[in-house]
Amino acid sequence: MSENRSEGMTYAKAGVDIAKEERSIARLAKRLRFRRKGFGAPLVEIGHYAGLIDMGEYALAMTTDGVGSKVLVANAMKKWDTVGIDCIAMNVNDLLAIGAEPLAFVDYLAMEKPDESMVEQIAVGLQKGAEMSNISIVGGEMATLPDIISGFDLAGTCVGIVPKDRIITGESIQVGDLLLGLPSSGIHSNGLTLARKVIERAGYSYEDPFTSTKKSIGEELLTPTRIYMEILDLVERCEVHGLAHITGSGLLKLRRLTKHGFNFDDPLIPHPIFKFLQEEGGISDIEMYKTFNMGMGFLVVLPEKDAKSALKITGGKIVGEVVEKGIMVRDLQIV
Repeated sequence: MSENRSEGMTYAKAGVDIAKEERSIARLAKRLRFRRKGFGAPLVEIGHYAGLIDMGEYALAMTTDGVGSKVLVANAMKKWDTVGIDCIAMNVNDLLAIGAEPLAFVDYLAMEKPDESMVEQIAVGLQKGAEMSNISIVGGEMATLPDIISGFDLAGTCVGIVPKDRIITGESIQVGDLLLGLPSSGIHSNGLTLARKVIERAGYSYEDPFTSTKKSIGEELLTPTRIYMEILDLVERCEVHGLAHITGSGLLKLRRLTKHGFNFDDPLIPHPIFKFLQEEGGISDIEMYKTFNMGMGFLVVLPEKDAKSALKITGGKIVGEVVEKGIMVRDLQIV
């Protein structure tokens, strides 16, 4: 990693201020106070990875998310056959982060104007993502909105199910628990606003070769988000105290799990794309870990006694442990 720099690009300067976004979400959630009573009542407050609805012995889990500004890279490359995987991955991984098995998905595709070829490519990715997640796409909506949309936007909603006694929210996390990191496939679908601004300001084209691979810069950014279905096997066979899908805001996402802290004394090695973006954008180490997944797309918190089995199931790596407070990456204080 490069040294911290006092001046450099940040997610906020690129147009995405995580702190303001969190305050806006808090204001929104504050107003959404009505809760259904009886069968079908919610089981967790707004703010976790997925909403949970009481269905008796089971909980119905729901998530909704989109591809974000990664669609702009797809448009620039005229390559739309992978963003459907990203759309499903962002939703499915959030379901997995509370221990739920994904079941079904609906998509929402908003377009500036109808484009049959683009739609067909998007469908290729959606189909692939469904196969990878073992889910059915049971419907969706397509809207032509020329006065609102430039290009297209893709989002979706996924539902899953989990026995109520096996919901994993993070409340069982204890100081001394181990942190098991699962590698990402690359940048995934987060931080693309900053990544795009870095590339633009540095004078690169998405068609330019990415020196660390045989891909172009655009193809590297379009690498589909990994889907972590092995988590279902893990929670079936091991005691798991917490799960986290590392997305936008990077390691800051961990604050939704517990008031305890996280010490990453042996983190996963970030992919070359992160070093490239950091160097070209003059981005500080702290900002990188507050924006990107930095090579770790999913985190499992578990007791030491289950570490060996968990490593065998996931192929991940023990990257640290739970501490009293704060989030540290080696000697770098994130919060």
